[in-house]
Amino acid sequence: MNCHASACRTWASAFPIAPTLDKLVNSFTELNLNELLLKAIAAEGYDKPTPIQARAIPPLMQGKDLLGIAQTGTGKTAAFALPILDRLAKHVERPAKGTCRALILSPTRELAAQIGESFKTYGKYMKLSRAVVFGGTSLGKQMEILRGGVDVLVATPGRLVDLIERRAVTLSKVEVFVLDEVDQMLDLGFIHAIRKITGMLPKSRQNLFFSATMPKEISNLASGLLTDPVRVEVAPVATTAERVNQSVIHVEQGNKPALLNELLKDNNMTRTLVFTRTKHGADKVVKSLAGANYTAAAIHGNKSQPNREKALAGFKAGKILVLVATDIAARGIDVDGVSHVINFDLPHVPESYVHRIGRTARAGAEGVAIAFCAGDERSLLRDIEKTIRQTVPVVQHALGKAVLGPEEREARRPNGRSTKPQGGKPQGGRFHRGQADFKNKPAHEQQAETRHVEEKRAPQKREMPEGSKWTPLAGVPSIMYQKPKPRAEARPENPNKPWFKPKGDGLNRNRKPGGTAAGKRGDSRPSGGYKGPRRAEA
Repeated sequence: MNCHASACRTWASAFPIAPTLDKLVNSFTELNLNELLLKAIAAEGYDKPTPIQARAIPPLMQGKDLLGIAQTGTGKTAAFALPILDRLAKHVERPAKGTCRALILSPTRELAAQIGESFKTYGKYMKLSRAVVFGGTSLGKQMEILRGGVDVLVATPGRLVDLIERRAVTLSKVEVFVLDEVDQMLDLGFIHAIRKITGMLPKSRQNLFFSATMPKEISNLASGLLTDPVRVEVAPVATTAERVNQSVIHVEQGNKPALLNELLKDNNMTRTLVFTRTKHGADKVVKSLAGANYTAAAIHGNKSQPNREKALAGFKAGKILVLVATDIAARGIDVDGVSHVINFDLPHVPESYVHRIGRTARAGAEGVAIAFCAGDERSLLRDIEKTIRQTVPVVQHALGKAVLGPEEREARRPNGRSTKPQGGKPQGGRFHRGQADFKNKPAHEQQAETRHVEEKRAPQKREMPEGSKWTPLAGVPSIMYQKPKPRAEARPENPNKPWFKPKGDGLNRNRKPGGTAAGKRGDSRPSGGYKGPRRAEA
């Protein structure tokens, strides 16, 4: 049984499902939101709520706890931002010093900045204070902002713990607590920080859990924090967006940079997002694109926060054509108009593929997702297809491989081992000479295997040197068994002689006939060796 399926059954039995109100709600005015919120929503051009918003906002307006499951790009941020702003506007009061009324935790800096911009957009007609704190920026400035108290605080777990330890903020006045992208928080190891933060919250509060995927570990965390919550699920776990046109190109690992440069020649790729598996790989892709005269920038954990913000701002403004990122920033990149998403490296976690391609086809638009699959990544591709419950179409390219045969489709994993044992083939995936079909293998594979086969050679007979005495215990006679020849002249042993050679051999060979040495005037001592302390002149 699939772990996601069993986990979803556990949540379904524990938490009630919210009613499907998206069929009845046709506009935001029917949700009884604040007039200032409706004004801000209309200014952004939104008229009809998304399914997650239509089902989550009504129970949140009633003050209930909520567990939301929705795929990325469906409007989860507005689903909890609008009810929070509506609640804070009903009871306008100045927050106490060093406190906050609403706390939202985010796993990454980019996602925290995105949530902060959403609160700024929806609450621009309200007199509510807000702050966004995360690592990579000045800690002193953040302490000064929180010293006076804020209404809405968006933070990453690590930086919030640092501010709490420095007594810059206290959580005793929190009314609403939101955990966004909980599954990624657990993957990044924030579980201890989350438990420390939740232990400081007041008992009387409203809790909100939102995530695109829900692994079974969150069930224990949700049961300990949520009180009689309402479960909202608008899409199956790890379901890709329907408006994304997906495809995969089988290509050698070394041809991936050239293939990327060829694809970027298409004028339809106006704003491209490239995902790599490692930080070093992202920098290599940017260097390759720069050599091909493409404007590109990288965003990953090793980049400083100003550089990450500068790269993201340039990508939003259209000054940067290609933005190369890692999975750590996949969920925090909310840019409208991303035309193409290219998976330069397939992720090891299949759910990460969903978040990657979810960066395109946002806000009702359409997008294209292209994946590069090398020979050692075919098993990762099968895991992705099994997770998204569909087959990714294969597209042929001049720099790619031809159509794979049935034998080549049985790919090996990146560690070199086969996916499953096969007849006549050992578990490790290597052929040996004892097998019947070894001769049927290609010549280059036979040569690769024969290098690891130790051939038995007959011992060579060696002629015994003259004058040497050989016994059976000495083994094969060889020149190395001869007794070393004695030295022609034995050196006399002198234990008192130093191992180093004194400078000048202790003799003053440069002494002038006038009675003084060549070194210094008036000094009759030898110029070499230790001279000792100089006597005072009379």
